[in-house]
Amino acid sequence: MKVSEAATHGRRAVIELREKIVSGELPGGMRLFEVSLAETLEISRTPVREALSRLAEEGLLDRLPNGGFVVRRFGYEDVIDSIELRGVMEGTAARLAAERGASPEGLARLHEIVEKIDACFGEGDAVDFDAYSDLNEDFHRELAGLCGSEMIRREVERASALPFASPSAFLPNRMEIAAFRRSLRSAQEQHKAIVNAIVGREGARAEFVAREHARTARHNIEYIFNKDPDLLAKIPGLALIHR
Repeated sequence: MKVSEAATHGRRAVIELREKIVSGELPGGMRLFEVSLAETLEISRTPVREALSRLAEEGLLDRLPNGGFVVRRFGYEDVIDSIELRGVMEGTAARLAAERGASPEGLARLHEIVEKIDACFGEGDAVDFDAYSDLNEDFHRELAGLCGSEMIRREVERASALPFASPSAFLPNRMEIAAFRRSLRSAQEQHKAIVNAIVGREGARAEFVAREHARTARHNIEYIFNKDPDLLAKIPGLALIHR
């Protein structure tokens, strides 16, 4: 097999296995076997082995002491802690950007993203979720690098990669969840407040708003578990979380 072909198979294996885990098709606690997965994906065992290692690094799988992998189960408090950790790191990135001064180019990109997010909202609770989700990821990626520190950017990225800690975790997708959709408008106002605090060189405020902003994901998961548990079976990934 050519190197490029092996890499392609490896990427596909990561994507497909991740989707099977998040959707609940491969439930928490299930042991995964290279041979059967390779047969299912119709590829060799090598890219499957590499994909399993990658998913273990992402925190979706646990390595077994005697070899092999098992789909990880996540405690409710683990998820809350992951969200809090991302908030701490993004708050630090925002504060340093304000205190050190952000580049005009970086601020221009953030302003442009914020304007595009504004365009995602229609009348009432209407929102173009797909566009919002993509632009939200762009905003947080730019924010992470705005202070000019590669170390801070990397650590924000690492915290965001924790299971269920990404900026778009627990957003409503295409489902008609009015409470979630309204929360997106509040989140957008926080985007603007973060940018304004950085422009105004208000480090403490930038950090505070960024940390509060990360809690949007926490509020959404609390709503699901405490107000509308029927959604647990409808939103991908929630089957992995137990209380």
